[in-house]
Amino acid sequence: MAYDPKKANPTLIIPEAPAKITRKKKKPKEIAVVIPDACTGCEACVSFCPVDCIEHTPRDRSDGVNVVIPNVQIRFDECIGCKICVHVCERMAWDAIEMWPTEQVAEFFEIKIHDKYEDAVLAHNATEPEVQRG
Repeated sequence: MAYDPKKANPTLIIPEAPAKITRKKKKPKEIAVVIPDACTGCEACVSFCPVDCIEHTPRDRSDGVNVVIPNVQIRFDECIGCKICVHVCERMAWDAIEMWPTEQVAEFFEIKIHDKYEDAVLAHNATEPEVQRG
């Protein structure tokens, strides 16, 4: 069996954190999905995301369970499907992020995945209630 440096030292496949944040330019074939029961909320994946679409799950979504450290979630409409978070979680944490086909994510979560970041922002702003200023 040949020597594989990635198996000998799994941290070799962990990418560098991005120098700058970019935005989605087209709809990806796959989107990252966090498996809530496997996520520890360690945030190892957050700083590696090149589009900054990973955040903590709000505490009020924990179904009444007193969560000490909330897990993370992906803002699906901003994900570019790069798989970096999957590799980081797999090597540094708990293997709690999977890639799902984009259409499966849209169907399962009953959401629309837009082609571009700007389209997602416009759709989000259209659904937000207007704040009245006094």
